[in-house]
Amino acid sequence: MGCEIHEECGVFGIFSNVETSVAVDAYYALYALQHRGQESCGIATAGKSGFRSRCRKGLVSDTFDAEKLRALGAGNCAIGHVLYGALAPEDEGNIQPLIIDHSRGMLSICNNGALSNSATLREELESNGVILHTRSDAELIAALIIREKLRTNSLITAVSETMRRLEGAYTLLIMTADRLIGVRGMQGIRPLCIGKTEQGYCLSSESCALDSIGAEFVRDVAPGEIIIIDEKGMRSVTDNCGKKPSALCIFEYVYFSRPDSSVDGVSVHESRKRAGRFLAYDCPCEADVVIGVPDSGLDAAIGYSEGSGIPYEIGFIKNKYIGRTFIQPTQADREDKVRIKLNPIVEVIKGKRVVLVDDSIVRGTTCARIVKQLRKAGATEVHMRASCPPFLHPCYFGTDVGSEKILIAHDHTLEEMRKIIGVDSLGFQRIERCDEIAAGCPLGLCKGCFTGVYPCAIPKK
Repeated sequence: MGCEIHEECGVFGIFSNVETSVAVDAYYALYALQHRGQESCGIATAGKSGFRSRCRKGLVSDTFDAEKLRALGAGNCAIGHVLYGALAPEDEGNIQPLIIDHSRGMLSICNNGALSNSATLREELESNGVILHTRSDAELIAALIIREKLRTNSLITAVSETMRRLEGAYTLLIMTADRLIGVRGMQGIRPLCIGKTEQGYCLSSESCALDSIGAEFVRDVAPGEIIIIDEKGMRSVTDNCGKKPSALCIFEYVYFSRPDSSVDGVSVHESRKRAGRFLAYDCPCEADVVIGVPDSGLDAAIGYSEGSGIPYEIGFIKNKYIGRTFIQPTQADREDKVRIKLNPIVEVIKGKRVVLVDDSIVRGTTCARIVKQLRKAGATEVHMRASCPPFLHPCYFGTDVGSEKILIAHDHTLEEMRKIIGVDSLGFQRIERCDEIAAGCPLGLCKGCFTGVYPCAIPKK
């Protein structure tokens, strides 16, 4: 939690060969994906009664109840979306999934990611008379797809052609009256996986959502792959696969994904423990206890303990009814939440030299508050370790790190950061360790926020 970043969103889609309560499955899946975005959510369904949707600001549990889910009706298909605060639209009518009515029919679409060439594409569409009502990439992509479909009269061809125009991160779910289409961006920056249900198939940002509805994990979607699911089953279009170098975001392993998920063949839990062990080898210290910052720092703290031989303890109790601190719209909101979200266990900390392990450090403000809590609880020393390298550059692909001005590591030395955060020592993961953290992943990794080297062109300043 201490990384002070958040990811753009999560998506889930399901297709059933018989009309059933697909909205309920989407609800449970979005509940499992809630960690990827807590500001707004939505579900759209398609069936004999047509398209229906409910999209609102707030948590999944606040937006839907049994009555609201029944109102979405029985259907063959549903797609859902969760979104984080900084990108949440003011108008609830613009919350994803979007439903778009055009001359060749209706479709619903949602997206996980951020295009790096959206400004150029938007200008092109608008110069040709296309009116866009939102700033979301989902509507922009839908407009491009519809334009291509009018030209080719094939939705799949239109999707494939549109993909070749897009730069950056995107994972799309597209629902029509009779099929579900999943698209993973050509570089695979954001994940997508396939599940098998008794009556059909589903698609999800993470495998943990499949578990929540009892679906069987089938495989990950390859970068550039299009998955089509309808009453005939599932098929794949791979024309765009291998056209660009793959670059899965390293933060899917470090922070974004739930520990019980597997991303591109790698257990998130095991990858985080590896990160902790590497920290113990590369940034050792003398201490009495290792604790992690809940939740994404816990697995790395276990790994640090295993690698160092220093006992691991639960050092904080987390209020489970408070959402992710970093998915709050303002810094003041984040800081207020820290005080009520985490409470140190004094008996574990008092009189001890503590190793505090977290996933990353971006602004440093939240870390400093947590360190103060440890000092107040009686820690004699606090040694902080971050399981990823220092953030030095912005992210342009859906992570809320938009400016170098907010990055503590960009303008400060390690010693200056140590003093600002208020710890006795500070250590970061070595950049060389990133590939080892993701050992077994068949894709390349995006590490642009650490290195300044991005997998594709970035927006012009």
